[in-house]
Amino acid sequence: MNYAKHMLTGLLTAGLTMAGAAAFAQDSSYKPSTVWNFSHVKVEPGQFENYMDFLAKTWKKSNEFGKKEGNVVSYHVFAVNNPREGEPDLILAVESKDYLTTAQQLDLQKKYETFMAQDQHKMDAASGERKVMRKLAGSMELQELTLK
Repeated sequence: MNYAKHMLTGLLTAGLTMAGAAAFAQDSSYKPSTVWNFSHVKVEPGQFENYMDFLAKTWKKSNEFGKKEGNVVSYHVFAVNNPREGEPDLILAVESKDYLTTAQQLDLQKKYETFMAQDQHKMDAASGERKVMRKLAGSMELQELTLK
């Protein structure tokens, strides 16, 4: 009988310890926040002003549309000072409120195509035409973790 009592006490203690650990683990010191997309761009020689004109007109218009739709929080153009070999000249940063579902992406794409008066084929062709101005050198997606 004494053995069964000790066994039951041990099991209850272990169970309470594990429950307490699970509750503690749920109380994290951070929370997931906005999603950032960074595009690394190498500007072709003699094309910096032309590319900046594109960014100031079309890229900005695109991101203002995203802000109006409630997805884009902010957007930025960063110049890389003294880029080393293989580093970009510019980094384009777009901060989004959250990840989109596939259905949300498709809905936003339709709205964007109407807004820009272009379908996906024309937008892809226009992107290809910009290769004389720049080379896309990579991208990165990050999620901000806000500390509590």
